[in-house]
Amino acid sequence: MSDLFQTPADQNPDAYSAKDIEVLEGLEPVRRRPGMYVGGTDEKALHHLVAELLDNAMDEAVAGHANRIELALSSDPSDGATVVKVHDNGRGIPVDAHPKYTDKSALEVIFTTLHSGAKFANKAYATAGGLHGVGVSVVNALAAECTVEVARERKLYRQTFRKGTPVGKLENLGQTQNRRGTTVTFKPDPEIFGHLRFKPVSLYRMARSKAYLFKGVEIRWSCAPELIPEGERGTSCPESATLHYPGGLRDALTDLLGGRSSLTPEPFAGEAKLADDAGRVEWAVTWPADEEGFASSYCNTVPTPQGGTHEQGLKNGLLRGLKTYGEMVGNKKAQQVTGDDLLGGCAALLSAFIRNPQFQGQTKERLSTPEAAKLVEQAVKDHFDHWLAAHPERSKALLERAIERAEERQRKRKEKELNRKTATRKLRLPGKLADCARNRSDGTEVFLVEGDSAGGSAKQARNRETQAVLPLRGKILNVASASADKMKANQEVNDITQALGCGTRRTYDPDKLRYERIIIMCDADVDGAHIASLLMTFFYKEMPQLIADGRLYLAQPPLYRLSSGGTVRYARDDAHKDELLQSEFKKPEKVEISRFKGLGEMPPAQLKETTMDPKNRTLLRVTITDDETLDLEAAQEETENRVEQLMGRKPERRFAFIQDRARFVDNDALDV
Repeated sequence: MSDLFQTPADQNPDAYSAKDIEVLEGLEPVRRRPGMYVGGTDEKALHHLVAELLDNAMDEAVAGHANRIELALSSDPSDGATVVKVHDNGRGIPVDAHPKYTDKSALEVIFTTLHSGAKFANKAYATAGGLHGVGVSVVNALAAECTVEVARERKLYRQTFRKGTPVGKLENLGQTQNRRGTTVTFKPDPEIFGHLRFKPVSLYRMARSKAYLFKGVEIRWSCAPELIPEGERGTSCPESATLHYPGGLRDALTDLLGGRSSLTPEPFAGEAKLADDAGRVEWAVTWPADEEGFASSYCNTVPTPQGGTHEQGLKNGLLRGLKTYGEMVGNKKAQQVTGDDLLGGCAALLSAFIRNPQFQGQTKERLSTPEAAKLVEQAVKDHFDHWLAAHPERSKALLERAIERAEERQRKRKEKELNRKTATRKLRLPGKLADCARNRSDGTEVFLVEGDSAGGSAKQARNRETQAVLPLRGKILNVASASADKMKANQEVNDITQALGCGTRRTYDPDKLRYERIIIMCDADVDGAHIASLLMTFFYKEMPQLIADGRLYLAQPPLYRLSSGGTVRYARDDAHKDELLQSEFKKPEKVEISRFKGLGEMPPAQLKETTMDPKNRTLLRVTITDDETLDLEAAQEETENRVEQLMGRKPERRFAFIQDRARFVDNDALDV
């Protein structure tokens, strides 16, 4: 056989053998691949560890065995690391010998063995948030040190672990009279999470949401004052608080609305048992007058930010109830209302407790239990029917608003169809575009933003008078290598072209450009740079005059936030971060450094302050070339060659470019 067809294994059979096969035992898989269990090693994953412990404590409360939970943050005097303690006054983890692992206590099995726990068979817990038997063991695996204390049957037990491994056997510390339940104290392993720090305000909000979700529990919060940033101390994040809300989700909705007027002065709020003893559901819904709504849902006290079948059940129940009411009062237009017409702009909270819930992934961000939709729909509709019948005035107002939104939706659809059929089309704008209020282009700008999440933050941060926002879905088409048919079919390309209104190539008319500046705003990472490159390629190929006129810019969002005391600075990249640490902060000071995952993770206020406010921001103007020695024709030729080399249809040219510059790559970059 020719060497050309030989694989490395053919040439050297011993290069890959049985000795290369690893078997990871115990908690080693978690430490090797934490992303599989907590979604990564970022701030969100760090907070997920606390959520796992808090969920276990809440499961004890929901099962009726605990009524008090404590969540405390303190500083380890030895290294300054944050130590988290979660305590509940429930039954306490069993400490007797496990029948299968007779040399270990049940507690040690739970903390050192994946997929171990009491929530698989629904015997010890009817409804629970911890379902996979990996939560507490994952916390233990990713902790530098974890100590568990159990007060059970008037005796106190303790066991300590380091990086998931027991330091010793379970200790019997003797009698205890006035204590019961489980206490878990841990601090994250810096080998896994680096120098990431907990955000007390986020954990406080987490604890408060748990208290809202279960009326019978009291959560006691405490945090060492040195851990709370100065700007967040007080109502945003107190040093201590007792969280207890007898009104449940109704209280939560009232707090979140903060006094805003509503179409329904009294929210539609209640709770009900699900059919067939499948659990129960609680809800609180209202319709703010300003139509700036929100929706949050939970299953077994676990947040489900991506929604799921229980949210669909709520939507279906409310829609069916409104249509039934419309029939009862003789309003035939009610039948044209959709769920989006009714719930668009509403403020809704939903909490379901169901048996054997099915989540998508270990981080449980979406509920996928099929039967939950029907069960929640049935429970909600019965109560909504009574609520509508008991409040005719507000029910009529709600029905009229939903019908008005339905008619507006139908009107827009007809206009869109008419625009397609009419030879002389009126101006059409993409649906995701949040346009500015100013009619003339002078002083206006449109931000092309990476993703709907970042687009939502940008819409809240913008100046509505002069700033427009167009969210784009990920990486747009590479127009330098795409056919004309592909370009015509690409939604993102069409959205940009319609929003700008100036045409492309031969039909480009600068007088029809709807904005003075076009600003590309992407995440401050490699993916963001790639998207920005694709967008610049689009403008260069389709609207080169726009670049020549100096209308195209790149926003410069920060990658880091540095804070110490009252000093807050933002850094563009690692080099800028190091420069600020040297110039803006004194060396003995403890500087908190947070890394933005992306524009969608930035609060609108910070996005405005750093990236969108003309008073503070930095913009880079895109030009054809920065070589002043070249005339316009030579500059255009050089740029055209470079675009074709890097973005064109011939991959061999890109490969040659990479090979020529491989020697400039910093070896440290390969260790990322």
